Amino acid sequence: GSVEAIGEGVTRFRVGDRVATATAPAGAYSQFHVLPETAAVAVPDDISLEVAAAVMLKGMTAEFLVRRAFHVKQGDEVLLHAAAGGVGLILGQWAKSLGATVIGTVGSEAKADLARTHGSDHVILYDREDVAARVREITDGRGVAVAYDSVGKSTFEWSLASLKRRGTLVLFGNASGPVPPFDPLRLSRGGSLYVTRPTLFDYVATVEELDTSATALFDVIRFGAVKVEIGQTFPLAEVRQAHEALAGRKTTGSTLLIP
Repeated sequence: GSVEAIGEGVTRFRVGDRVATATAPAGAYSQFHVLPETAAVAVPDDISLEVAAAVMLKGMTAEFLVRRAFHVKQGDEVLLHAAAGGVGLILGQWAKSLGATVIGTVGSEAKADLARTHGSDHVILYDREDVAARVREITDGRGVAVAYDSVGKSTFEWSLASLKRRGTLVLFGNASGPVPPFDPLRLSRGGSLYVTRPTLFDYVATVEELDTSATALFDVIRFGAVKVEIGQTFPLAEVRQAHEALAGRKTTGSTLLIP
C-alpha cells in the first residue's frame, strides 16, 4: 500500500511512498496498518501493489531458500514438494532460471499442469506414485542435491530417501504436521546428508538483509524469470470464505484480500 503517515524519527519513507512488508506485526487484515519502518521495503514503480501483496512473504521465502539456505546452481537436480502452492510456484521458476532441473510433487492433475508451467521439468503425483523411486528414476539413480519440503510429516521420509550423497533437506514447513524425532545416524547412513529447518525471519533479520532479499525478488519478476500467480481474490469482508477455500485445498498460487 501507500504510506499515509509517518512517526517522529522515520527516515526510510515519506508519505505517499509505495511500500510492502512480509515481516510486520500481526494485523494485516485491515485497511490501515501501523508497522515499524524496518519491517517495510519500497515497492518499485514497475511492480504493481497487487503483485507486491501477492509475492512478498512467498517470494522472499523462495529467495532465501534458493540463494542462501541452499545455493541452487546450474545443473542441480531439485525436489520441490507442493510445487503448485504459493511458495512452490515461485521457487520452481526461480530454481529453473538458475539452471536447475526441478522435480515437483503435487496432489492432482490440475496442479500438475500448473507446476509444469511454473518451472517443474518433471511432476510426481504423490498419491499415485512412489515419490522416492520416481526421483531415483528421473535422476538415473543419483538422487537430488536438495529437497525443499514445506509439508513435513507426510513427506519427510520421501525427501530423505530422494537425496544424493551429501544432499540437503531444507524443511521449511509442516503443513501435514511436525516431523517425528529421528536418529541423526540416519543422515550418515544415507550418505552424509544435511537437514536444516530455516525460517525467513532469520534471513531478513536486518534492514540490509531485508532490502537485499526484496531487491533480488523484484529483479526476477522484472526480468521475467518469475511470474506471480494470483490465483484468487476476495473482498476483505469475505475473509472467512478465503480461509475456507485455503483449508479445503481449493486455491492455487496467491490469495489476495482486497480492502
